[in-house]
Amino acid sequence: MARILKVRPTKIELVKLKRRLGLSERVKKILKDRLAILTLEFIDTARRAIVARRNTARAVERAVKAMALAGGYHGSLQLEKELAASESGVTVAVATDNVAGVRIPSLKLNLPEAALPGYSLAHTSSLVDESAAAGREVLQAIVELAALQRSLEVMGAEIRRTKRITNALEYVVVPSLESTISALAMKFEERDREEKARLKHVKVQLARKGA
Repeated sequence: MARILKVRPTKIELVKLKRRLGLSERVKKILKDRLAILTLEFIDTARRAIVARRNTARAVERAVKAMALAGGYHGSLQLEKELAASESGVTVAVATDNVAGVRIPSLKLNLPEAALPGYSLAHTSSLVDESAAAGREVLQAIVELAALQRSLEVMGAEIRRTKRITNALEYVVVPSLESTISALAMKFEERDREEKARLKHVKVQLARKGA
């Protein structure tokens, strides 16, 4: 049975409780709609994260193979030297998207657009080019996966928080308000019946005296 709130048994208080009940019902509906949107977005993001994990694993596998071939051809020390020369200021741009009032991180890998690689084309083969390209592909996949993983964490936390508030409204706040309103209404009805009975008794007594 829902808990009855301790309030003053007045009709003004009853009006206030009815307003609170109406507001609680509206808030509950808004939160349920928001929860549905977040849940759908979470499921979609989870599916994309699964695909991103597979893509990342494949990119790493391709990069390992490409570097193994290039290392076998040029030697690991020479390959490391050439690839180090091609390294430049790689940056990650951080932004946010808004999903049902939740700030979702958005990451973008920024690679410098150079006409020529940093290593010597005259002393390297296409295997080095393939290794460098595979490395950039791995970076791109990792950044995409990181953004999706962080989005899942943020949305998961917000979904749990929204569920707690919704459940509190649905199973605690609203039932308590309804029980309190019902109890006050019954009390007022009982008072009205007693008042009518008292007035009727007074009328009967006056009628007898007048007779």
